[in-house]
Amino acid sequence: MNETTILQLPLVQAAQAQKHVTVNEGLRRLDGLVQLRLLTLAETTPPVTAAEGDCHWVPAGGVNDWAGHAGEIAMFQGGGWVFAVPQVGWRGWSVEDAAEVVFDGAAWQPGVAAISPFGAALRFRLMEFDHVIAAGAVSSTVQSIPSHAMVFGVTGRVVDTITGTLTSWRLGADGSDNRFGSGLGLAMGSFAKGVLGAPLTGYAPMPLDLTAEGGSFAGGTVRLAVHYAELTLPSL
Repeated sequence: MNETTILQLPLVQAAQAQKHVTVNEGLRRLDGLVQLRLLTLAETTPPVTAAEGDCHWVPAGGVNDWAGHAGEIAMFQGGGWVFAVPQVGWRGWSVEDAAEVVFDGAAWQPGVAAISPFGAALRFRLMEFDHVIAAGAVSSTVQSIPSHAMVFGVTGRVVDTITGTLTSWRLGADGSDNRFGSGLGLAMGSFAKGVLGAPLTGYAPMPLDLTAEGGSFAGGTVRLAVHYAELTLPSL
């Protein structure tokens, strides 16, 4: 047996010369796989430059040094790429998505709280975006709460002072213009923290509505975050 079963760490053999080489190789693999940070999940071409310890997921269609390594983790070590095969249940951090991911045997799934053997999952998600307020009494977001999402709340932060004749504003959705707060501030740094007593579930995409109080909007920008859960189907 030349390597460990789970992490494929090289084992020192009896009477082996230069044991430090094997030990150091194992330590480098541990350094990459423990507290795993995946820089990319969909890129098929190795980066032109990479830093020691960088890790990437190799999807189908990997080319150049990644050819033939689909479904493996590529780690840049000692000036080249080494590979490890993940097992179901491994967790890591997707750098490009800024999200925790779980390996389901075929792909890395974000935001998973629980997952079945056939991929049905309960996922917690966060959708964040900047909304540039349009002039008028009501400004609705282009981005929508996804269909069949269970929303626990919406938070927001004014990142560009809200202007107009209004004195404050309300944040709502789905026919309730103050569902996530009212009397909200206009100055940069003002915030909304709308927590629901029971989740809001919609069966069609829902925009968020910003409603002016005591006047109308002229401009401004609010950074909004929708906090929700999502159920996904099992595979065939």
